[in-house]
Amino acid sequence: MSEHSLKGKVALIGGGAKNLGGLLSRTFAEGGAKVIVHYNSDATKDAADETLAAIAKAGSEAIAIQGDLTKAANVTRLFDEGRAHFGRIDVAVNTVGKVLRKPILETTEAEYDEMAAVNAKSAYFFIKEAGRTLEDDGKIVTIVTSLLAAFTDGYSTYAGSKSPVEHFTRAAAKELAARRISVTALGPGPMDTPFFYGEETPERVAYHKSQALGGSLTKIEDIVPIVQHLVTEGWWITGQTIFANGGYTTR
Repeated sequence: MSEHSLKGKVALIGGGAKNLGGLLSRTFAEGGAKVIVHYNSDATKDAADETLAAIAKAGSEAIAIQGDLTKAANVTRLFDEGRAHFGRIDVAVNTVGKVLRKPILETTEAEYDEMAAVNAKSAYFFIKEAGRTLEDDGKIVTIVTSLLAAFTDGYSTYAGSKSPVEHFTRAAAKELAARRISVTALGPGPMDTPFFYGEETPERVAYHKSQALGGSLTKIEDIVPIVQHLVTEGWWITGQTIFANGGYTTR
């Protein structure tokens, strides 16, 4: 087994209760990691509990910590409580995000502020706290979006608020390089999850499918192995934004 493995490591997954984050939590546990499962609100608690049960069944250990990560103090608490429980954190993956498809002329100030807080501010402080608390040789990954390379309408606040994460990633990769902490951003294509379908018409769903390999949306099962690679054997990749989208967009 490679020395760059998850065995004996502690991984913190932002938004780790369900969908992509939930599958990452379970997969990392199966790879030998202990897992800190973050979830946002009471509405996600049942999913967090189910993920904890699955991790226990896999023979690993996990805790769940609730918090609204648009508040920097909650991000600090998440990392501090996780490290206090397990004694260390080696890997931090942030899947937290919010999607909005709406024309600029119809977007309110409140919607803009919420999108910026969820997609940019929380990512910034997640990277900051990961850099503060991770062990040397740690790994940080943030999920962004392949829409960063799209020339399209409707997603100004979503893609626009994910865009700064590229710059956060580059800066952090340089600043943390002396400690051999890699920092990457991964941009899936439109994912086959409830977050996507709530923003699109059936006609646009069909169009999005037509733009990728095999006429398919990105599945969470397509993304998990790539994240797993980035935090293990792919440790030498840092400062990059990687698109994993079946050819949906490129640049």
